[in-house]
Amino acid sequence: MNKNEFKDMWVYIEHSGGKAAPVSLELCCETRKLCDAAGEKLCAVVVGGLPQSEIDRILACGADKLIRVRGTGYEFFSVDAYAELFTRLCRKYRPSAVLVGGTIDGRDFAPRFACRLPTGCTSDATQLVYDPKTGDIEFIEPAVGGKMMAVITVPVMRPQVGTIRPGTFKYAPSGARPCELIEETIDFPVEKIRTKVLSFQPDELDESLNIADAEYIVCVGNGLKGADALGRYRELAALLGGKLGCTRPVFDRGVLPYKLVIGQSGVVVKPKVYIAFGVSGAVNHVTGITDSDVIVAVNRDPEAAIFGYCSYGIVGDMDEVCDAMIAQLKGRA
Repeated sequence: MNKNEFKDMWVYIEHSGGKAAPVSLELCCETRKLCDAAGEKLCAVVVGGLPQSEIDRILACGADKLIRVRGTGYEFFSVDAYAELFTRLCRKYRPSAVLVGGTIDGRDFAPRFACRLPTGCTSDATQLVYDPKTGDIEFIEPAVGGKMMAVITVPVMRPQVGTIRPGTFKYAPSGARPCELIEETIDFPVEKIRTKVLSFQPDELDESLNIADAEYIVCVGNGLKGADALGRYRELAALLGGKLGCTRPVFDRGVLPYKLVIGQSGVVVKPKVYIAFGVSGAVNHVTGITDSDVIVAVNRDPEAAIFGYCSYGIVGDMDEVCDAMIAQLKGRA
């Protein structure tokens, strides 16, 4: 395969309810940097209709091209339809890379169309680096249970396909530029879709579970004694005007919902202040908080790994320290 025959980096724009998914916009902003380094064009791929206001947000991320696809079979997400669609589009336009948000849907169809092309697909990258010597993208992500960082490349095949977790990159529009609009009409036979949507009801929005943009986060780790001990941490988060989060073991114990998990298997956060109570500091968690402005760690074990990442460390009982913080905040009121 001649890699030079493949040009332009694509970002799949996932959307729902007339809104582009934040991860897609974040990816466009980051991929713009890769395209500048590689001398290639950034192409956004939209399946179905989007309001012009959302198209404008995509263009503001620096897209050079916009492929807009219409046709049957895309009313609701279907791995059958989307995998076939991207297989056909990639064979026609031969992009050098296709980047997809690491959502439930993105993780489902990206490896499927990659396998059909066939090419390689990496998952859950936390960093993207362009290597000018090889022309390859380096997908960097935690591996071996978060104990090391792996650098994965697709050195021979094209396109390079990868999924990137929401919140990994910042949404920082570089500004709109002249953009080529490409209209595609590709129908997928509805009868070939192996699932059937019986009804659809949007999730009820619970803002307390939306922690990705919180400026203050109180995170509880496996040192938490149990659900009965959560009250004080919720109170502290409320006093700070922030939100409660947790590590994966807390979710595994059934104490808090998955949407509050921070780290490799959850959400990436970038708060002004991040207070970790009873968090050990495993790499698979720390990768989700490294962009925090200030990290405060509370742990009774002075050798806990979290102290190697924090701005301020407190060795002590997490409940007692939390109560002391609450008392100080209430005393200032």
